[in-house]
Amino acid sequence: MRRHALALFPILLLASHAPAQAPSDLRDRIEAFAADLADLGRRYDVPMSPERRARLRERYTDEQQALAALDFAALPRDARVDWLLLDNHVRREIERLAEEVRRDAELTLLESFAPALVALGEAQRRLEPVDGRAAADTLTAVQRGIATERARHLRDVLPANLGKSQLLRAAERLAALRRLLASWFQFHDGYDPQFSWWVRRPYSEVVEALEGYERDLRNLVRGGGDGSLVGDPIGAEALKRELAFEWIPYTPDELVSIAEREFATCAAEALAAARAMGCASYAEALERVKQRHRPPGSQPALIAELAREAIDFLQQRDLVTIPSLAKECWRMSMMSPEAQRVSPFFLGGETIQVSFPTDAMSHAEKLQSLRSNNEHFCRATVHHELIPGHWLQQYSQARWRRYRSMFRTPFWMEGWALYWEMRLYDDLEFPRGPEDRIGMLYWRKHRCARIVFSLNFHLGKWTGAQCVDYLVEQVGHERAAAEGEVRRSVGGGYGPLYQAAYMLGGLQLRALHRELVRPGSAWTEKRFHDAVLQQNSIPIAAVRAALGEALPGKELGGWRFAAR
Repeated sequence: MRRHALALFPILLLASHAPAQAPSDLRDRIEAFAADLADLGRRYDVPMSPERRARLRERYTDEQQALAALDFAALPRDARVDWLLLDNHVRREIERLAEEVRRDAELTLLESFAPALVALGEAQRRLEPVDGRAAADTLTAVQRGIATERARHLRDVLPANLGKSQLLRAAERLAALRRLLASWFQFHDGYDPQFSWWVRRPYSEVVEALEGYERDLRNLVRGGGDGSLVGDPIGAEALKRELAFEWIPYTPDELVSIAEREFATCAAEALAAARAMGCASYAEALERVKQRHRPPGSQPALIAELAREAIDFLQQRDLVTIPSLAKECWRMSMMSPEAQRVSPFFLGGETIQVSFPTDAMSHAEKLQSLRSNNEHFCRATVHHELIPGHWLQQYSQARWRRYRSMFRTPFWMEGWALYWEMRLYDDLEFPRGPEDRIGMLYWRKHRCARIVFSLNFHLGKWTGAQCVDYLVEQVGHERAAAEGEVRRSVGGGYGPLYQAAYMLGGLQLRALHRELVRPGSAWTEKRFHDAVLQQNSIPIAAVRAALGEALPGKELGGWRFAAR
C-alpha cells in the first residue's frame, strides 16, 4: 500500500497545481490569480514605477477578459459568489492603480529626481548591467535636484498648491525611495569593484540628502504640533468608489446621517442607564464606571474570567458552534506603552493584546489607561476580540473557504464582532446591570462616532485634531485614548473605510439576520451564525447573496440595509 501511495503522489501533486478548467468552480482560478499577484508583487516592487503599474494592469485586464468569457448564468450559487468577488476585486485594483497615479502626480516636488531613482531600481530588477560612472553621474544629478527642492521649500515654507497631507505623502514616498536605493546599492556594492569605486561616495551623499529632505517635510507637517494626527484624506470621489466596491449603496453623507441616528439612540439608552445608577447624566455615570478598574497586576485574571463568561453564555443558548480547540488555543499578551499610544484599548484575535498601565508610564498616563480599561468597558470588549468575535473568526477563516482570503474586508471582520455587541445588548440580556449597559453603550457610541469622524476626515471636512475633540466631547474618551484612536485611523495603516466598517458591517449583519432568522424559516440562530463564519471574510452583500433564497445576479449594490 505504501508503494502504491508513493507512486500516485506525483500524479496527485500535478493535479493539485493544474489550471482551472471547469467554469462551475472558481476556486482554482482565484487561487491561481492570487499566486500570480504575489509573484508579480515581489518582482515588480519598485515604488512609483510605471513598469510595475503597467504589468499589474495587464494581469488584471487578462483576468477581466477571462471572467467575461465565462457563462455566469450556468454557474452554481457558490461559484457565482466567487465570480462576483473576483470581478469586484479586479475592478477595485485597477481603480486603485489609477488613484495611485493621480496621487503621485500631485507630488510635483519630487519630479526633478524621483524618476531617476525609480529607473535605477527598475534596471536592477531587470538584472541589467550597471555602469559605475554613469550611475555616479545619475546620483550626483539626483543630489542636485534634492538640494534645489529643499532650498525652494525652506524658502517658501510650504510648496505652492500642497497641503500638509500631500507633504506627508511626499515624505512617505521619500522613505520608500530611500529603501529602494539601499536595496539597489547593496545588490552591487562589493561584488562589482568598479561600481563601488564610483558609486559609494555619491550614494552616501544622496542618502543623506533624502533623509534631510524627508525630515524637512515631516517638520513642515508637524508645524510645532502632533504630525501623527495629520493623515492623508482620500476625498469624496475616492470614498464613493470604495463604498461601491463594498456594495454599499449609500453616499458618505448618508452614512454620517445613519451614524448620527444610531448615536442618538445610544444616547437615549445611556441616559436611561445613568438614571438607573442614580446619576443625573451620562457623563456622571461614565465617570463612576471609569473608576471601577482592577488594581495593577490583576488585569490578566479579569480578561480570562470575562472570556470564559462569554463562551459559557453563548453555549448555554446554543447560539454558535464553538469548537473545543478554539476554546483551548487563544492566548494573551500585554501591550507596551508605545503600542498603547496607537491602540489605547484591546486588540484581539488568537492573542488578545491587553492595554493596561505599565510602570514606565507617567502618572497621568497610568490614570488614563486605568480609566480607559475599566471592568465594565472590558466586559463589553473581550468577547469582541476573542469568542464569538475575532478569534472565532480567525479560527473559521483557517478552515472554511480559505481561498477567499484575498477578498478580506473589515465589514465582515469588524462588522461581525460589532454585530455580537449589538445582539448581546439588544436581544440577549447580556448586561448584568446599568453599569454594564453604560460600558456597552460607550463602545456602541464609539463605533457610531468612528463613522462620523473618519468619513468627515476623509471628506476633508475635519482635521485630526477636530476628530480627537469630537471623541472626547461626544463619546467621553480620555484625551490620550482619543488621540490614539485618531492616530490609528489616519496613520495609513488602515483603509479609509476601516473605522466606519465596525458599525456599518454590524448593521448589515443585523439586517441579514432579521431577513433570514424569522418565524417559519429554516434558519436557526446557530445555523445562521455558523453559515456567516463559513463564508470567510467577504463583503456582507456577498454573504447575503451566498445565503439567500434566489441565485445572485451580477449586481449586488442595491441593498438598503439601514432602512427603518
